[in-house]
Amino acid sequence: MRVCVFIEPHRGASYDDQLRFARLAEAGGFEGFLRADHYQAMGDEPALPGPTDAWLTLAALARETNRIRLGTLVSSATFRLPGPLAVMVAQVDQMSGGRVELGIGAGWYAREHTSYGIPFPAVGERFDRLAEQLAIVTGLWRTPSGETFSFTGDHYRLTDAPALPKPVQTPGPPVIVGGRGPKRTPELAARYADEFNMPFKSVEETAEAYDRVREACDRVGRAESGRAPLVLSAGIVVAIGRTDAESRRRAAPLHVKSALPPEDPVVGSPAQLVDRIGEFAAIGASRVHLRLIDLDDLDHLELIAAEVLPRLDGTR
Repeated sequence: MRVCVFIEPHRGASYDDQLRFARLAEAGGFEGFLRADHYQAMGDEPALPGPTDAWLTLAALARETNRIRLGTLVSSATFRLPGPLAVMVAQVDQMSGGRVELGIGAGWYAREHTSYGIPFPAVGERFDRLAEQLAIVTGLWRTPSGETFSFTGDHYRLTDAPALPKPVQTPGPPVIVGGRGPKRTPELAARYADEFNMPFKSVEETAEAYDRVREACDRVGRAESGRAPLVLSAGIVVAIGRTDAESRRRAAPLHVKSALPPEDPVVGSPAQLVDRIGEFAAIGASRVHLRLIDLDDLDHLELIAAEVLPRLDGTR
């Protein structure tokens, strides 16, 4: 099982907070450090010092870490044009020596769009734009050196793009598509992604999502096209401790009013987290993203590194 850390800096975290956490995760043996891409907190808290841009942050972390993989879970397709996004991610991949992953979704949080003047079309159009962005970004990365890339869609048009710079990873950084949507999300993952992620739901709900994406892979002929099997991953909200009181303290932010949909956290002991990861492995997951809420709680991260990772196969 491959184990990554997932953080939400929009809750309130400076770049230095994220750097400290990423370096500790790297030292602790985690495979990846992925962050949310939001410009506003989900609740009413001020979330000081304010938002940090995901790709600016990852570019800096690329130069200040050595081994750990870096990425978004997930960037909103409403935030950036696909051509500049492909350039941006490819550059950060170069800066990291080939350690970057692009998680991308349709976008869903209306308030941050309104606050910062970002257009927020209806859900159908957002998914249409996501589909075109996936085609463009992956198409630019896969275009052979010396050739150009053109694309004509309903929302984006590219003419003779030089498709530069090239990322270090070939044919490009892994693309993560995920979410709870039962129709378009599985098909987009089957067509364009390297990993499908089901975020923060029960094992049963996650298994149902995996079945949908497997069926989508069959419909689009993913295996016949020679593409690698889709990696299946799960997001897990984590609040564990050495004692019940410690785990309850870490779980307290989960009870704060938020725009997020209901989740299925692991609140308890390290052994309970090991068991939950085993349950996800049993339904086909080969990677998990552990969402840790408090970036000042370095002991939480160290506890998982010491008491959970050694009990999982293939984490180091």
